[in-house]
Amino acid sequence: MLDWWLPENVSTYGRDIDWLFHLIYAITGVTFILVTVALVAFLIIYRDRPGRRARYTHGNTTLEIVWTIVPALILVVLTALSAPAWSRIKMSQPPSDFVVEVTAKQFNWQVKHPSSDKVFLDEMHVPVNKVVLVDLKSQDVIHSFFVPQFRIKQDAVPGRTIRAWFEVTKPGRYEWPCAELCGFGHSGMRGWIYVHSPDDYKKWAAENLSAAATPTETKPEPAKPADAAKRGDQKTGGKAKK
Repeated sequence: MLDWWLPENVSTYGRDIDWLFHLIYAITGVTFILVTVALVAFLIIYRDRPGRRARYTHGNTTLEIVWTIVPALILVVLTALSAPAWSRIKMSQPPSDFVVEVTAKQFNWQVKHPSSDKVFLDEMHVPVNKVVLVDLKSQDVIHSFFVPQFRIKQDAVPGRTIRAWFEVTKPGRYEWPCAELCGFGHSGMRGWIYVHSPDDYKKWAAENLSAAATPTETKPEPAKPADAAKRGDQKTGGKAKK
């Protein structure tokens, strides 16, 4: 219904979230129209007119009860409708062997892919149609992992490891901003998530994850000609003193 003005949904659970969003938007839209119509009607009906005197009104107990109970019932119904999606998305994760470690830091994302200790800054690569588990941490302040097309938004809290997950159905390059005001560099804290086909991801992993840099031995540098000459002079000088 309103999909045209939202970012494209490429997540397996995005449709559930969009449905709830549209329902809440429709309820608030209808409420806004009713309140606006009532406001305009009251402005016209109770406008100031010559010879008309103000009159005190205590109120209407029945109306007050109605407009208290109706919003409460709406909230209860929305909670009941949201609970299954919340439980499936936030309270549990599907089994998967693809775990990505993400550490937020002012002002970048540090990413470790599965089976590798190599750290990528502001860059994540995942295969399409694969459940991706994200272990989310923060080194300093609260950050927020947010990818609109994935319909995922999860805070990264210092001192905690929070697991989130997503499964993307369409390859592509997706912007990954921080959605929590985290300091003076907040506006520049963004990364990119690259979603590959299975074959392309295997190729990328083979070229980048297995090629992590290994420590190299530190070898003494060869003596420079000037140094060698200096040492020769010192030796000659020593013999001469004898």
